[in-house]
Amino acid sequence: MPEPTPQQVYQNIRKNVSEIIHGQEVIVRKLLAALLSGSHVLLEDYPGTGKTTLAKAIAVSITGMDFKRVQFTPDLLPSDILGVSIFDPRNQEFKFHAGPVFTHVLLADEINRASPRTQSALLEAMGERQVTIEGKHHSLTRPFFVIATQNPVELRGTYPLPEAQMDRFGMQLALGYVDRMDDIAILNAQQGNHPVDGMKPCASLEDIEKLIKAAEDIRVSEELMGYIVDLVAATRDIPEVQLAASPRAALSLMKAARAVALFDGREFITPDDIQELAPDVIAHRLVLDPQAKFSGLTARQIVDEVLTAVDVPV
Repeated sequence: MPEPTPQQVYQNIRKNVSEIIHGQEVIVRKLLAALLSGSHVLLEDYPGTGKTTLAKAIAVSITGMDFKRVQFTPDLLPSDILGVSIFDPRNQEFKFHAGPVFTHVLLADEINRASPRTQSALLEAMGERQVTIEGKHHSLTRPFFVIATQNPVELRGTYPLPEAQMDRFGMQLALGYVDRMDDIAILNAQQGNHPVDGMKPCASLEDIEKLIKAAEDIRVSEELMGYIVDLVAATRDIPEVQLAASPRAALSLMKAARAVALFDGREFITPDDIQELAPDVIAHRLVLDPQAKFSGLTARQIVDEVLTAVDVPV
């Protein structure tokens, strides 16, 4: 039997997840792009829109991919995420017990409910794919994919994510509400057991590793590298922006564009790939001044204006 192509592997996963998460094909595509590009995703949306189910569905679709969920609360400690060394009296030595961060897919549920100290425990893991515990470095798995969620409306007892933490997320996405037919499909699917319980894998961890390597081989021309840099740099010249996008935003945008080009069966990225992902990659990194926010201006509107103003390479 011939080995499936990267496009076939992607389509199999997308179809498998979309049978559980109805009406969210675009979000599934971007989540998988983040997975292949080594990025992490912040899902900010209202309760009950399927954020947790989506994360589980992606992990279940891939054989050998570990999934762990941590419910972030004000009393959660860094050791509850990273792990801790416990003294073993029989061997008279400390033994390290790994925390849930040692997994392939980590769902950080309601991340903004934990204290800043606990939130910061993920900074090194998300940025360098390692954690330092008691002076020792511990490497994390590859892929290592954090999907964090937060509720944008219930702010009591929450701690806003600092800019350094926001910059670690390659994308910020929102599922939103689906249309009437997809809502009916969701009701039909959950008349009995939860549909995730009956999901079967359609790809392997080895397939994902091959897709990651294939995405790294997608060509990016000098002109399009310049286009990405110009888009990010343009956010630094807008008076309403107090904190603009970082070089990490440009790197995230390039890597994610490679992944979607791979999904579409191309060996190179195009301006359309960049424009498709730019709002999701750049907007959450921008900090607007209070007057601009009060007037109703949003970071996504800023990115849309930048996309219109910056010349597209021919």
